[in-house]
Amino acid sequence: MSGLTFDKSELGNLEYSLDREMLATDRRGGYMSTTIVCCNTRKYHGLMVAPIDQSDKTYVLLSSLDETVVQHDQSFNLALHRYDGAYEPRGHKYITDFEYTPTPTITYRVGGVILRKELLWIHKRTQLMIRYTLVDAHSDTTLRLRPLLAFRDKHALSKANMEADGRAYPIPYGVKCKLYEGFPWLYMQLSKEDAEFIPAPDWYYNFEYHKEILRGYEGHEDLLTTGYFEFKIRKGESVIFSAATDMMASPETISAVYEASIARRTHKIDFLSCLNHSARQFVIRRPENRTEVIAGYPWFGSFTRDTFVSLPGITLTQGYKEDCIEALDTLVRDMKDGDFAGNGSARVAVDAPLWFFYTLQQLEQHIGAKEVWQRYGEVMKSIVEAYRRGFDGDVQLHDNGLIWASSERPLTWMGTIVDGCPLTPRRGYPVEVQALWYNAVSYLLSLAKKQGDKEFVKEWKDMPAKTQSAFISKFWLEEEGYLADYVNYDEVNKYIRCNMAVACGLDFKMLDESQLVRSLMTIRDHLLTPRGLRTLSPRNPYYKPSYLEDQRSQDLASRNGSAWVWPLYFYVKACFDISGERYLDDAKRILDAFDAELQTKCVGSISERFEGDPAYNPRGSVSHAASVGGLLLINELVERYGAKKPARKSTAKRSCTKKCEAEQAVAEKKVRKCVKKSEKK
Repeated sequence: MSGLTFDKSELGNLEYSLDREMLATDRRGGYMSTTIVCCNTRKYHGLMVAPIDQSDKTYVLLSSLDETVVQHDQSFNLALHRYDGAYEPRGHKYITDFEYTPTPTITYRVGGVILRKELLWIHKRTQLMIRYTLVDAHSDTTLRLRPLLAFRDKHALSKANMEADGRAYPIPYGVKCKLYEGFPWLYMQLSKEDAEFIPAPDWYYNFEYHKEILRGYEGHEDLLTTGYFEFKIRKGESVIFSAATDMMASPETISAVYEASIARRTHKIDFLSCLNHSARQFVIRRPENRTEVIAGYPWFGSFTRDTFVSLPGITLTQGYKEDCIEALDTLVRDMKDGDFAGNGSARVAVDAPLWFFYTLQQLEQHIGAKEVWQRYGEVMKSIVEAYRRGFDGDVQLHDNGLIWASSERPLTWMGTIVDGCPLTPRRGYPVEVQALWYNAVSYLLSLAKKQGDKEFVKEWKDMPAKTQSAFISKFWLEEEGYLADYVNYDEVNKYIRCNMAVACGLDFKMLDESQLVRSLMTIRDHLLTPRGLRTLSPRNPYYKPSYLEDQRSQDLASRNGSAWVWPLYFYVKACFDISGERYLDDAKRILDAFDAELQTKCVGSISERFEGDPAYNPRGSVSHAASVGGLLLINELVERYGAKKPARKSTAKRSCTKKCEAEQAVAEKKVRKCVKKSEKK
């Protein structure tokens, strides 16, 4: 793919433009997200969505900023909002162009006026900047900017009330607002000294977020405006609007921070550069030296299982081993008795601690086995010991060497609950859990042997063979030629699901080559789609290929037919393990199939899952860490097995990327210098 391109003739088509979203993050848990025409269609959308304390909760502070062009006493509102099924105003009709790189940029044409808007979310600060440039005009032009404020949890909705403080308090070059106690001040300033703010507090009612309504949720909101900025703008002039939780000292500081920040933006010029940029958006740094991974935007937080599955792809493929280590160390610090805390506990997610070993296997390729052992050897040993002790009876290591998981609540990644009941409870021995257990113990033994831990080796050396023997006996379906999905005392579940791909693609496998080939053929014939692996074979009577927008329908299909991207990596890896370079062309075709997705839902990123049948529409979170990470790992395999040159970008583009990365360090210093100067003033 040569770059992100958008059909300019379709930008005014709301069916086209409202289904394409953009995302920018500050790497601290905050983000900007809306559609490419700046019409919010979700309650999670907003120009400034950020944490306000040390918790992982995020809040919509600035919902939108309405622009109005004034010429000859005529006003042209460039905003786009939906009220009760109708759109008013209809500013999208003035849009002539949208560009995504280096920062989202919208161009409007109103008669003889051409106005360019560049939206820039500042890294490592809670700050949004929007630069307005009057490209062309033939008469005196005034620009009016009206902020619409929410100050609420991103999962909630704002309603008109008497408690909100509608005042705007003057500060140099702007105003500050704080609707409720407990929130930070929002400082809104302009780089133009003679701009005026006109106080005009008022509630705007019934903004409609139709994506929420389609999902079956409440989707109407009231937003508060405290007034509006107004200023004259000359042809060729640029004016920057800044919204931040820290005050800028001067217009010069605002401009300097903007210029330094835009200089360090990488250019999303092809498939790989888009994925690399998207991957960096999931890794965030919180207070108290905590590094976490956001599972997916816009509504997910951090989940331990997703963190382990995602980390190798979103960090190590770009050489960010420090990010990977910091995220692992954050989770390790909270461990107790060989178990991770919160949603990473084996009591909640039976497989989550076992994915830790998978991540370390990938990390070893970057730091070596000795350092992995020194850093995490004792942690790994404590985990396998914890499984051997068992977790409250729900999760136990049985004498046959298999992990038993049976609880009233579902414990695997397929644990969706619909109408109060687990959709796929999978009680007993889940297939991927056994594969992860075998892989974990085998990997730990290989490290222990290399590092001379004879005591551990002596104690655990018989476990892999025991696990493998029981696994093949219980899971291998010789007549059918694939693995059962789960086994318990009463059932051998023969549903063809993507979970068996994990057993095929881990480094330490329990299947022989013949069994592996037959399993991969079954996956190919039943589960493989251009958008990932289906969670259930279409030949199964419970298969749900697609679904309506409401949450219940989505949940029903998500584990019974939807195609997921992250299991696709294990399928591709297993195919390479068997076929080597002969599989290269197939792997390239799998990657190529995702090119169009970079412009379909969240620009430059990949969705959580897709419908199981054509047209494979994207579903779930619009930007998903495990999906992006899985594709980056597949790309790494393609490059490793293949080609004399990297498969996805030219030498010239690599040089450009390296140059951009070198410039980033210099530009970052400029940002810090500007901010320090601002704080001193």
